[in-house]
Amino acid sequence: MKLSEVSNSFGNNNKISLLDSIGLKTDMSQNKENSQSFSNVLKNSIEEVNQTQVKAYDAMSDIATGKVENLQEAVQKIEEAELSLKLGLEVKNKALSAFKQVMAMQV
Repeated sequence: MKLSEVSNSFGNNNKISLLDSIGLKTDMSQNKENSQSFSNVLKNSIEEVNQTQVKAYDAMSDIATGKVENLQEAVQKIEEAELSLKLGLEVKNKALSAFKQVMAMQV
């Protein structure tokens, strides 16, 4: 893609052609076929966080019992679990904050 194509797209306010030129699909019907419900996404995310926590606990027990073969991988699993849990908590906090803001709106 050339810079002139991008600037022409912005100049003409033709955002759809710009999105098409970089390969993003603008057809919403295709997105609906691949979309999941919010509850399914939330459930899958929680299950992923749980899986990382289980792997981290296994890695911690391997470290404690001396069964670990690669200490770096074990520590990496523990750190990944910690970060995924922190991310999950932040997402929960943001969702609750947004919910409270919506509930505080006056109609």
